[in-house]
Amino acid sequence: MKIRDASGWTIFIFGVLAFLLGLMGLIRPEILLSILGFEVIDRAMRASSDYTIVFMTASSMASLNIGIYYVLAALNDVKIFYRWTVPFRTLTFIVFTTTVIVGIAPMRFLGVGLWEFLGALATGIALYKESRTNK
Repeated sequence: MKIRDASGWTIFIFGVLAFLLGLMGLIRPEILLSILGFEVIDRAMRASSDYTIVFMTASSMASLNIGIYYVLAALNDVKIFYRWTVPFRTLTFIVFTTTVIVGIAPMRFLGVGLWEFLGALATGIALYKESRTNK
């Protein structure tokens, strides 16, 4: 198990970051809320019907799991997985950016969309260059 090329490194780096952010969100969801530009309210002040922390915990668990998938894919050189990530990360960019544009999410949330798009672009370019080299 090793990373063999640039596309593998793009997947590996994204995986490590997703894992670490997921872990951070599991330990202290308020940190992620702050990073994303959302108002952070003390847990004791939240209404019993406020499920923000529950949602952040669920999202963080998903991020942690996805991070592991990406790392394992990179270490096992699963090229088909790399290719699948490009359009779906681009879709994530579109959805997250739209939430900012229509005013659902704060401006700093745009960073999540840009992170996804830049990762998709980096992986896509690496895959393209590798396919041209292997011909």
